[in-house]
Amino acid sequence: MPLQSSVRALKKPRLDDEVRFLRSWIEKPLHMGAVMPSGKILARTMAQYVDVDSSAPVVELGPGTGAITNALIEHGVDQKRLVLVEYNPGFCALLRDRYPQATVVQGDAYTLRDSLWDVLKVPAAAVVSGLPLVTKPMLTRLKLIRDAFAALAPGAPFVQFTYSVVPPIPKSLPGVSTEASERIWMNLPPARVWVYRKG
Repeated sequence: MPLQSSVRALKKPRLDDEVRFLRSWIEKPLHMGAVMPSGKILARTMAQYVDVDSSAPVVELGPGTGAITNALIEHGVDQKRLVLVEYNPGFCALLRDRYPQATVVQGDAYTLRDSLWDVLKVPAAAVVSGLPLVTKPMLTRLKLIRDAFAALAPGAPFVQFTYSVVPPIPKSLPGVSTEASERIWMNLPPARVWVYRKG
């Protein structure tokens, strides 16, 4: 195969994902965290906060076409540990095809307890979120992180990215420690990863 053809073949899945993402964003912009899938550097930054040595589940909220899911697997998270909570039925079908060993839950992450009630048998090692939190009212954000902490093992991370310059969830939550990555300028638009842990 000529070099140009092989390069085109490698780029095609990414282009297809971008088209799917853009179409979904046009149809329901407030349900999407971004216009395009997360960039590789952003996805890798999020994945680095997940413990690969644990056998506990890793819950991903709003995986879309799987950009962060890929980074989690490349980081060393066994696909069987992944619980992917996705609202869009088209993305769910795509995720089931791409990650046959993962558990794909078609559900609303903003009603996380309902979506996970019969799925998680043990506390999760991490919740990794690609949800558009800053588009939601603060009470909705606080309910989401409260529900995420209920699903997590003590001290396990809730990992969230945002394009905003302010944290998506206040840093002053009682009993919750917060850390942030450096701003990821190579992502379009630039983003930051926030990590919340409850003891």
